[in-house]
Amino acid sequence: MEIFNTVTLSISGLLLLLVGTMRLTNPIKTFAKNSGITLQRDVNLLNEVRGVSSVQLFGGALILLGTIIPRLTFASFVVASLIFLGFAVGRSVSITIDGKPNKQIIQGLVFEMVLGVANVYGIVSS
Repeated sequence: MEIFNTVTLSISGLLLLLVGTMRLTNPIKTFAKNSGITLQRDVNLLNEVRGVSSVQLFGGALILLGTIIPRLTFASFVVASLIFLGFAVGRSVSITIDGKPNKQIIQGLVFEMVLGVANVYGIVSS
């Protein structure tokens, strides 16, 4: 079980740390490359995108701390579950209301659901 926890938190944390950093530092390029989304150079839109990206980055850092500080493991699973399942629920609501997005976003949804469920399993098994 310890290996499962470490692997789940490591993948979750590294993914959020990487995506958060990329979107925070260069959101226009990152969204175009990873999601096929063209962001406009609108200061308000970019501010919102960078705000969410910062949450991803800091969430990833906290999740990774749970792999090396045992007292933070449970909190790391909770944070990872909230972030990944939060994105998955939001995307699912959007699909219901707005329609089906592109393949890259659907793949993101699948990864978010898998990692979200894996992190919930980490909570339950702790």
